[in-house]
Amino acid sequence: MLAPFLIMLREGLEAALVVGIIAGYLKQTGRAAWLPAVWVGILLALALTLFAGAALQALSSGFPQKAQELFEAIIGLVAVVVLTSMVFWMRKVARSIRHELHDHIDAAFTGGRNATLALIGMAFFAVAREGLESLFFLLAIFQQSEGLAVPLGALLGLLAAAALGYGIYWGGVRLNLRLFFRWTGIFILFVAAGILAGALRALHEAGVWNRLQATAFDASHWLPLDSVAGSVLAGLFGYHETPAVGEVIAYIAFLALTLPWFLWTPAPPAPSAVSGSPG
Repeated sequence: MLAPFLIMLREGLEAALVVGIIAGYLKQTGRAAWLPAVWVGILLALALTLFAGAALQALSSGFPQKAQELFEAIIGLVAVVVLTSMVFWMRKVARSIRHELHDHIDAAFTGGRNATLALIGMAFFAVAREGLESLFFLLAIFQQSEGLAVPLGALLGLLAAAALGYGIYWGGVRLNLRLFFRWTGIFILFVAAGILAGALRALHEAGVWNRLQATAFDASHWLPLDSVAGSVLAGLFGYHETPAVGEVIAYIAFLALTLPWFLWTPAPPAPSAVSGSPG
């Protein structure tokens, strides 16, 4: 439950920050009458995410077993790329996102463009980006986990993100997003490594990848997958009690490449909107 909770909290908070900056600037500059356009963009993005999720789920349900495994592997690989790019994207744009959004809003009202369509598009792309990223992550996790813990954790994460976003917008909540995004970024990279190992396992079961299949170690006697600790580690980091050598190599290699890059890159300051009202 913790992995979907934290990732949906982060994704939802990213979207809430962007929308909050847009809404706050409209209010600050006397353009609050255009706020309904922002809501239209949000609703359209949510509709797109739900439609894409339903379509992918319906598509996968008709596959034979090997094709199903291949589809799961592809979804897992896409989720790894999406999660990793999301972590580094936020580090890159955190410094300038507020000013860039303000510039886009000003240009929409002064450049002869249709301001309503521009605002709808800004809100739509902000929420759709986070929604589609979340979609691929959740599909990958759903395929590797069972029970209600994953959807419940994701729902709680979204609700918490909405509450924090609302509190930040009105200035009642102050959150150090530099530390928040840094520590959740580290956590997400470990989650992505586990998804990558699981995708490699699915590729083997689909008959696509058959190398490095010797068992790296057998932890079934001291940390079985059906134990409390084993199930928690499996849900968080993709733990498997008898992983193949290739899965272990993929897990370690991914973290060896991404963690130093993430930790050594100077962390930009969080958007100023997070310390109070964006307006």
